[in-house]
Amino acid sequence: MFQGSMVALVTPFKDGRVDEPTLRELVEFQIKNGTDVLVPCGTTGESPTLTHDEHRRIIELTVEAANGRIAVVAGTGSNSTTEAIDLTRYAKQAGADGALLVLPYYNKPTQAGLIAHCRAVADAADLPLILYNIPGRTGVNMLPETLAALADHPYIVGMKEATGNLEQMTHDIVLCGDKLSFLSGDDTLTLPLLAVGGRGVVSVVANIVPRDVSDLVRTFLNGDWKRAREIHLKLFPLCQAMFCETNPIPVKTAMALMGMVSGELRLPLWPISEMNLTKLKAAMRAYGLIS
Repeated sequence: MFQGSMVALVTPFKDGRVDEPTLRELVEFQIKNGTDVLVPCGTTGESPTLTHDEHRRIIELTVEAANGRIAVVAGTGSNSTTEAIDLTRYAKQAGADGALLVLPYYNKPTQAGLIAHCRAVADAADLPLILYNIPGRTGVNMLPETLAALADHPYIVGMKEATGNLEQMTHDIVLCGDKLSFLSGDDTLTLPLLAVGGRGVVSVVANIVPRDVSDLVRTFLNGDWKRAREIHLKLFPLCQAMFCETNPIPVKTAMALMGMVSGELRLPLWPISEMNLTKLKAAMRAYGLIS
């Protein structure tokens, strides 16, 4: 089962193209700082603006750079079931260890449609899947009873929950138990989800502070709940700052301030406002990331 600190990798751009040397550097940075799993081509990786060739190349490059040292779970979701199957099959071919399947966006399928979609991808792709429930972006919420109907599928192994609803997450765990690895999709809720049976996080803030996110999850899973709480409270203001505007605008801005990436975004994402830049810098200074 996938667990621990799983980083939702940004996609670095330079002059409108994927910055491959910088992506390799980001992979090394994560590995050196205790991250358990790399997750390219998700929301934070600006997957909606990637061409299919870019999407495939980023998966391939991440697998190549990781070189078996840590797992790679590639974002392969789509609002087209056929496209999701194709991308997931490619991820397996490229050597990924699993795939992150965001639920279909814009189409607004019924719960029965969600079950059929996820089963179709799982049946066709022959690769462990983590489902990704983020109704704020997709317009559809997978209910706990729906997830329970999928939990026995041998290739559906986890759920990234980004509903922001701890009651729903708890209901998921009550119904599914240990059949799935439950992962927080919100950095501010990592510790609360761990407390009710979660196994980790797919983290945005781990792009800039991977060691602390890794330590938070590991200390909790190892039974040192007091230390995990201390790390959570330290991280909390920084996590909030990462979502002062639409993700990944703040985290890419933070990484640019730290000299890690160019900070380049793709339209329709737009550079951070001056007001929120001031808030972001203040949080980073308080954390000791910039002077």
